[in-house]
Amino acid sequence: MDPDSNPKPGAQPAATPGQANTDGAAADAASTCIEIGDFNAWYGDYQAIHQLSLSVPRNQVTAFIGPSGCGKSTLLKWINRMNDIVPNAHAKGTLTLKEDESGQEVDVLSPSTDAVALRRRIGIVFQKPNPFPKTIYQNVAFGPRLHLNASRGEMDELVEWALKKAALWDEVKDRLHQSALGLSGGQQQRLCIARAIAIGPNILLMDEPCSALDPASTSRVEDLIFELREQYSIVIVTHSMQQASRVSDRTAFFYQGRLIESGATEQIFTMPREQRTEDYVSGKFG
Repeated sequence: MDPDSNPKPGAQPAATPGQANTDGAAADAASTCIEIGDFNAWYGDYQAIHQLSLSVPRNQVTAFIGPSGCGKSTLLKWINRMNDIVPNAHAKGTLTLKEDESGQEVDVLSPSTDAVALRRRIGIVFQKPNPFPKTIYQNVAFGPRLHLNASRGEMDELVEWALKKAALWDEVKDRLHQSALGLSGGQQQRLCIARAIAIGPNILLMDEPCSALDPASTSRVEDLIFELREQYSIVIVTHSMQQASRVSDRTAFFYQGRLIESGATEQIFTMPREQRTEDYVSGKFG
């Protein structure tokens, strides 16, 4: 299988390299993958997010930045409905997945929305690499075996394709049937990315994907994010200002559960409109 081809259902054409929304302008319907409006979220009586509205663009990297406890990871988990399993977590507002450029929409928060099917369209990679205690091959094939009716040959091709997209194939092709737990931390994280994209998502969420990695592994994952953005819409939560400036097209700054400012990454880091944004990106607090 050609590693540059995309066997996943609902594939989107690659974005034009360097394509970005103009600063301060909301993405139009064709270029938006997630639309969030007047969104509020709670853990019990504690309100973690207040009246947040944000458009997440298609086929770009959007970074969520802000100090700990500001709501960015909470929002990420609501996009994927991971908070369904958190006791007393609830949310109100609109959170809409624009499945494709035809305008089809999914109400993420609706009780009638199938969370399992939703997570097939919205993959997630966590802060700490979490490979299953299975072989490398079985890790990547786990999701497709649940969702796809593929032959052994087709599954072999899909596993190879995902590992190549995750820049891991050359390092593991001779030990596919060995335990994934024997990989280094950086390799495990790239395996988790391969596992996430193997089920055919349109959107890839990353929650501090490099915080547990050494500088060399971080560089590999960042290079991978840069390559994958032509095929996936990526949202990354990061505490690293340097990482956000390196890998993202757009940045959203959160503070005390509120979205303070969002825009093109260069604008956020060089000419922010809000004083709190300037104070945070310049290191005055955080």
